[in-house]
Amino acid sequence: MALPALAVSAEHGQLTGQGLDGFYRDGRRLLARCRVRVAEAEPVPVQGRLLDAARARFMGTVRIPTEEGPDPVVTVERLRDAEGVERITVHNAAVRELRLPVEVALGTDLAELGAVAAGRPGPEIPAAVHGSGLRWPAPGLHAVLTADPPAEDVLASAGLLCWEIRLPPGGSRTIELRVRPEAPGRPRPPEPAARGRSGTLWDEVRAEGDDPGVAALLATGLDDLRSLLVRDTGNQELLAAAGVPWRCGRPAPAEALWTARMTLPLGVRLAGGTLRALARAQVSGPGPDHGRIPGALRRSGPHLPPGCTGVEATLLFPVVLAEARRWGLPEQETQALLPAAERCLGWLRAAVGRRGYLADPFPGGPYRCEVQAHAHRAALLGADLLAACGRPGAEEWREWAAALRHRFRADFWAEDRSGGRPLAALTPDGRRIPHLGSTAAHLLDTGLLGAGAHAPGLLDKVQTEQLARLLGGPALDCGWGLRSLGAKEPGYNPFGHRGGAVRVHETAVAVAGLAAAGYEAEAGALARGMLDAAKAFGHRLPEMYAGEQRSTGSLPLPHPAACRPAAVAAAGAVQALVAFAGVRPDVPARSVTVRPPRSAPLGALRFTGLRVAEQPFSVRVSRLGLGMVEEAADGLQLGV
Repeated sequence: MALPALAVSAEHGQLTGQGLDGFYRDGRRLLARCRVRVAEAEPVPVQGRLLDAARARFMGTVRIPTEEGPDPVVTVERLRDAEGVERITVHNAAVRELRLPVEVALGTDLAELGAVAAGRPGPEIPAAVHGSGLRWPAPGLHAVLTADPPAEDVLASAGLLCWEIRLPPGGSRTIELRVRPEAPGRPRPPEPAARGRSGTLWDEVRAEGDDPGVAALLATGLDDLRSLLVRDTGNQELLAAAGVPWRCGRPAPAEALWTARMTLPLGVRLAGGTLRALARAQVSGPGPDHGRIPGALRRSGPHLPPGCTGVEATLLFPVVLAEARRWGLPEQETQALLPAAERCLGWLRAAVGRRGYLADPFPGGPYRCEVQAHAHRAALLGADLLAACGRPGAEEWREWAAALRHRFRADFWAEDRSGGRPLAALTPDGRRIPHLGSTAAHLLDTGLLGAGAHAPGLLDKVQTEQLARLLGGPALDCGWGLRSLGAKEPGYNPFGHRGGAVRVHETAVAVAGLAAAGYEAEAGALARGMLDAAKAFGHRLPEMYAGEQRSTGSLPLPHPAACRPAAVAAAGAVQALVAFAGVRPDVPARSVTVRPPRSAPLGALRFTGLRVAEQPFSVRVSRLGLGMVEEAADGLQLGV
């Protein structure tokens, strides 16, 4: 993928028109079928693999009737670019010249991606000859395919392009196909080569470690993130789409903000673009929604009704702005975004119910533990932001957060013989929902305040220690990451979207929170499980996978509905790995501190190309847990 473009096929490389197969742009399937035949036979698949997030290579062989012996002499290579370009190269390894017919059967329905994903593709559209290729016309949109060299024979009724190629011994011949959209009466969009991609962002970022999976996971995650970046309509702000293939249309505000927050160690450009785009989407009119960022409902598992991603995004906005400022967002940009953050906090103040908690969905939903954690973090980091920018209200928000901590520690904790556990939620009528899941990890996610310090958590020290034990225990940690619902809870399903599957996002939040709170063994075990799972997925982590218990020789089971890649999974890998460097910046105070875990749970690590104050920052952590800054911006005071 290179959003808004992507291509989907099986590993054999043929686009069959079945399932999701095809080239897509802006959510429309421009080409559904692209089947290659050489010498009247389809190539036998040898290998199909990604070269990077936007390009794939497929190799096949073709036996011809005159061959002697078992060795194929004709190979077919297909290099496919998500942006709509495919190069088909036929190579002759024989000792004599070959004359081979090449046929490419093409077709499309110009269907919406959502309809294709739901199993409702449209009827195939008849093709017409167009220049050196074919055109498929539909109301408001045409798909145009060009071939270089032009086909020697075209059968439009069958969507068939034909060539007869002559290959000398050791010779090759390449046919290039390009498919593009055309809107009648509108200017033609630029070709992919002229338009370019979101290009060089994070190109200098590298990781090294005792575990080679560290470097591979970070590199793959960044490659995926680059191809998931899209431009905000009309304003061209950069932000991340949620995932491919199901959620690559309009960006999801909560996922976009989480992605921006988790990638702050790589620079603040994505955070700035995401914040500006969502500030424009903020509800500005009068009424109870004033200041809220709109968002869709999202399923919450078997025990809770759907939650509102808009609530999550609204509470994340001031947090991302406050932390981006600590990492180096320019003061001018901070000041420009501050009114939107104040509106988010104003919505929170108005939305809190009589019991002092925030309902999700607002106003009649349950009081979820993770939503109270988001609200608490927004209040503290919002107060820090207001005070730093000379705005009123900081002390009131600190007092509100302190009162919330006092209430929460009593109301949201269920005592039992094992030491207790946090509640999943409270209903407005006071009923307790005790089911334990990975959302409890958000109780450890406190965020950075000034001087690199972490904000106080909602739980006290004893409760935090017990939560760390629970997150590291077998009920939640399946060996590959955190289950979204504990294995002993009613309704547990290892494939449950939020009922037992491992969600990479919350596993990464747990890793970072545990490491920051000093629970290094638990953080290291979860991170190693994530690294091992990533190896099984070719280092391209899906947003979730089955929460079955890890056993000797087993591999994590993919979830059939998971986006892969997904922005929060790729960004979560960044957060989980960089957490073990312990980088805590305070750019406005011109300082940065490195506090890695003393036990070095992942062994020696080195990160280069990170950015603090928008300047390169490199850090090394030894096997003894000693941190050393190797490169930093001039004028930063360093502390280790």
